[in-house]
Amino acid sequence: MESGDYTTCFVSPGFRPPAKFAVDFEWKSGVEAKDWTTIAKRGQINMLEVEVRKLLDVTESIHDEMFELREREREMQELNRSTNSRMAALSLLSFVFTLSVAGLQLWHLKSFLERKKLL
Repeated sequence: MESGDYTTCFVSPGFRPPAKFAVDFEWKSGVEAKDWTTIAKRGQINMLEVEVRKLLDVTESIHDEMFELREREREMQELNRSTNSRMAALSLLSFVFTLSVAGLQLWHLKSFLERKKLL
């Protein structure tokens, strides 16, 4: 989850406060959401082991995020390839259309000049 400002709307139809107010939440997810002090107290483990577990969770989180980024990169590359092939096809179609219009204009000019007996 990306860090930053998020907006959430809570609605209660029966609640009518006299004034509007703002509430700030601090939401945590993943490794940040774990309360490591209670884990250390509950398991009776030393702080070094807690730090090692924290680091393991962080590296696992980074590892998972890297796989997600690789998947997104693959999808973007596939989209880029398909867009490039479409653009190449449309460019070729545009070139053929332009040449055919130029040919029609030359044919029309030649027939016009022959009718006027200038050619």
